[in-house]
Amino acid sequence: MDPKILAIESSCDETSASVISNGKVLNNVIASQSVHHKYGGVVPELASRAHQKNIVHIINETLTSSGINKTELDAIAFTKGPGLLGALLVGVSFAKSMALALNIPLIEVNHMQAHVLSHFIEEPKPEFPFLCLTVSGGHTQIVLVRDYLNLTVIGETHDDAVGEAFDKAAKIMGLPYPGGPMIDKLAKEGNPDAFQFPVTSMPSLDFSFSGIKTAFLYFIRDEVAKNPLFIESRKNDICASIQKHLVNMLLDKLEKASNQTNIKQIAIAGGVSANSGLRDGLRKKGEQLGWTTFIPDFQYCTDNAAMVAIVAHYKYKKEIFSNLSVSPMARMPLDVK
Repeated sequence: MDPKILAIESSCDETSASVISNGKVLNNVIASQSVHHKYGGVVPELASRAHQKNIVHIINETLTSSGINKTELDAIAFTKGPGLLGALLVGVSFAKSMALALNIPLIEVNHMQAHVLSHFIEEPKPEFPFLCLTVSGGHTQIVLVRDYLNLTVIGETHDDAVGEAFDKAAKIMGLPYPGGPMIDKLAKEGNPDAFQFPVTSMPSLDFSFSGIKTAFLYFIRDEVAKNPLFIESRKNDICASIQKHLVNMLLDKLEKASNQTNIKQIAIAGGVSANSGLRDGLRKKGEQLGWTTFIPDFQYCTDNAAMVAIVAHYKYKKEIFSNLSVSPMARMPLDVK
């Protein structure tokens, strides 16, 4: 059988759709929302309104560019969670309505599982088992992946996500939103060893980023008190230094996880996996430790429907379907067995 599935992603501020046919992703259409820039972060109510405005156009464009008529679809997939509840509700409601109208199955997808399985959209693909560091504005996890539908979180943040730490550091410096990519851009011209920050480490494979955020805040406050032009005069060095510190926190735990599990197939995923410091750091760490590393294409780092489609493909093969009573979940555990 050659299942054709339409996938919808609406967990945050990207409205996205994708069609997958027999495991091959045919397209990946994304509409981003610029309205949030002037607020310095995603405004949930504005995000849900933008999804309502964009979703019909995005679905039509996706079906047209795939060359597949809606009557040829075998299932509709959607992101159930985690994410912004209002934003998720738009995608879930549309998927349920379309599946009901076409009388085809409905497939719910965990957003974080989709990030992990984004590595199976294109070659090269990791072999099982592998470890995946999922890093974004809302999540920081180390996931043990035994199979497409068998994932276990073996380490996660106890407080803030690393993406939030990047954005907070940028906000403290007065950089424009989105702050994480701006730090990455400025860091390329800076000295990563210019400034040192205290190391906060959990005894397990878990993370904590609240301490480094506080330390960075006090560091900037004290330096600006001595020199009001400190941020402007050392902006590149500050960005390079905080980026190196956060990346090292991630890679140190990933190395520990690899040692504990004896797994050397290592991947990264999620929005922060687009960070050049993390991508370069993983490559170097892999060369040092004999890892086989997997870094997603940039288009699959941020929220997108292609990654939802690939999860749906493997769920369809197992006939794992949802019913019309399904509801979105702002918080949704990743562990899948």
